[in-house]
Amino acid sequence: MRENQSSLMSSSIHSLSPEIINLIAAGEVIDSVAAAVRELVENALDAGANRLTIALNLSGWRLQVVDNGKGMSLADLRCCANPHSTSKIDSLADLWKISSLGFRGEALHSLTQVADLDIASRPNHEENAGWRIYYKSQGERQPEETAAIAPGTIVTVTNLFGKIPVRRQALPSLSQQLKSVQTLLQNIALCHPHVTWQIWQDEQLWFNISPGKTAQEILPQFLKNVHFNDLQFLSQPIESFPASQDKIEIQPASIELVLGLPDRCHRRRSDWVKVAINGRVVRSPDLEQGILTAFSRTLPRDRFPVCFLHLKICPSQIDWNRHPAKAEIYLHNLDFWQEKVAEAIEQALRLVPQTAVTTIQNQRVKKLLKVSEEKSTYRIAPKSPTDLGLMQLQAVGQVRNTYIVAEHASGLWLVEQHIAHERILYEQLQDEWKLITLEIPIVLSQISSHQIEQLQGIGLVIESFGEQMWAVRTVPEMLSLREDCQDALIELSLGGDLQTAQVATACRSAIRNGTRLDLLTMQDLLDRWKMTRNPRTCPHGRPIYLSLEETSLARFFRRHWVIGKSHGI
Repeated sequence: MRENQSSLMSSSIHSLSPEIINLIAAGEVIDSVAAAVRELVENALDAGANRLTIALNLSGWRLQVVDNGKGMSLADLRCCANPHSTSKIDSLADLWKISSLGFRGEALHSLTQVADLDIASRPNHEENAGWRIYYKSQGERQPEETAAIAPGTIVTVTNLFGKIPVRRQALPSLSQQLKSVQTLLQNIALCHPHVTWQIWQDEQLWFNISPGKTAQEILPQFLKNVHFNDLQFLSQPIESFPASQDKIEIQPASIELVLGLPDRCHRRRSDWVKVAINGRVVRSPDLEQGILTAFSRTLPRDRFPVCFLHLKICPSQIDWNRHPAKAEIYLHNLDFWQEKVAEAIEQALRLVPQTAVTTIQNQRVKKLLKVSEEKSTYRIAPKSPTDLGLMQLQAVGQVRNTYIVAEHASGLWLVEQHIAHERILYEQLQDEWKLITLEIPIVLSQISSHQIEQLQGIGLVIESFGEQMWAVRTVPEMLSLREDCQDALIELSLGGDLQTAQVATACRSAIRNGTRLDLLTMQDLLDRWKMTRNPRTCPHGRPIYLSLEETSLARFFRRHWVIGKSHGI
């Protein structure tokens, strides 16, 4: 009995020293419903919970978060809402190895300043009932009482912002608050894919989030018309780091990526370019811009990628003390991480068997299969794509002098020859924008000063050659032998940056559709194309190939039927 009483009274939560308090940012600001939910959810995840239930009643200014984490002892309950009380750090040195979502010890205390708090908890190692404590009126603690609950913690917030009516009045509309909560929970779920979520609104189930092994299984639950096979997941360890002037041991790091394949899904806004660091989605304009740059010339005009980046790095590389909600950070060695992220995206966009041989992007094939199955009584169990190992493509023919028919181990592809060649040439020009001097300059007439500046801006040498005439003395090597070089120069003069000029040059120089190719030329084109950095789309964002799997062809032609059945026996 004494041992049980001792365990109930032992506390892992303690107050921080003034030295640490002075180093960390100002207290958590609970300024919205989403902020209250965030703090409670982060505490639950820090407690090891893998199942959370969240109930919202915004019209009644009430919310509740139930978790199955490790729970708190009575001693912890008695001090958990004190200012600067935490179980997550002890000393100054701990600030450089923070692995938890919360560490300042201010979340529950801040909630008691704006609402009434009812906390019930039971440690998962205790067989007896748990305990409940009420925090009322500016954190005043009421006498505890026993609670018959399962291991874990239940936090109920009532009368939210009732003590600060001005803040209630300043809150946005109910729909906007719900949208903020939904976005918050989606972001957290992406960072913690193993967690099961159930969210209720006004006693009705609002939405569920099912767990998965990686964020690739979570993201399709949020975006309509985005399927698991539209996404590519990459997990890549980081083995080398920049030299550190501080004598702090750098822990292993990794990059996790879930990105939408550019030939299958993209957005009208950049709302699904998300960056997370060590379990929390943060605002990082430099890394977000790096992602957009990495997808440059892989998507249609005015479209944005779907990309979730999660950096799991040594805490010593992060300064969380930029924002009370830890939504903004300072990342040490930013250039290094930008380079690693760009390399990871490039690797993820390459052709791999797991994503290259699916027909999910081919809506016409899917409709044909659906109609075919509706007209028959047979049903075929789905099969997983065959693992091809290294992608081997064999040119076997040409359709309408436009599409190369490429055979591989699990089916065939139709590759559009012009845009495949355009992708090859564009990346060559990206790597080396080579200009050569013409023996006989090309004379342009009746061009504006803006056009002249445009040609000079992309590196060409252009000089006055008389009244309203200009001599172009250098041109891109790829255009130098073309009969339409003069027309190409006029096109380049009409606007755009160097990248636009490279796209225009590649497009004009690529094999035209309608050109007959022999098998050797087709094979060479396939071999060069599949080695490009972004082989899925052309620089304008159009898909380059159509995949027809052997399994899909077998379904359409009903080769799974037995002979007797096909003859009506």
